[in-house]
Amino acid sequence: MNSESTVFVVDDDQAMRHSLKWLIESVGLRVRTFGSAEEFLHAYYPGQAGCLLLDVRMPGMSGLDLQAYLTREENCLPVIIITGHGDVPMAVKAMQAGATDFIEKPFNDEALLSSIRKALEADAKRRDERLRRAGIATRLAELTPREHEVMDMVAGGKSNREIATMLGVSAKTVEAHRARVMDKMRADSLAELVRMVLVAQGGRY
Repeated sequence: MNSESTVFVVDDDQAMRHSLKWLIESVGLRVRTFGSAEEFLHAYYPGQAGCLLLDVRMPGMSGLDLQAYLTREENCLPVIIITGHGDVPMAVKAMQAGATDFIEKPFNDEALLSSIRKALEADAKRRDERLRRAGIATRLAELTPREHEVMDMVAGGKSNREIATMLGVSAKTVEAHRARVMDKMRADSLAELVRMVLVAQGGRY
């Protein structure tokens, strides 16, 4: 997890905020608390690492409204919903909208902390994935159109001879292009190059 990861607690119940802050800080995690969704939005800037612990029912913007807003803004901060028994249908709706978990009040401390750790780990993995994709995109931009073409064919399982025939060039020319592709993409093996192409196409590895 990122050392700067923060658990953002949004709940209009002051006693609940204090209780959650004490619990989360007791295991060495950073916490910031807010009494409303509006207060959170005023203080939060996109890109901060962490997760959001969110009450469903609040005056003004509800927890579901805040979750929907963050989703529209393409903010990937993982959301954990805290809910009372009567709010379970809304919590289920929040899960369907992408929340990582919902915890019913009164909650088990260990269950809540476990959910928070999983959300922080998911956030860290998502950020690593975005950095990986950005790095691959930067390297792809360094390829010439022909190198890009050769790379796609190589990743598609074509041999140098097949590529040479398809492009109407010599096998040595294909080998030269292929070597430059491997160098520019910083790929140590064909398998690694294929994984990069899959990531660039929206897959994962």
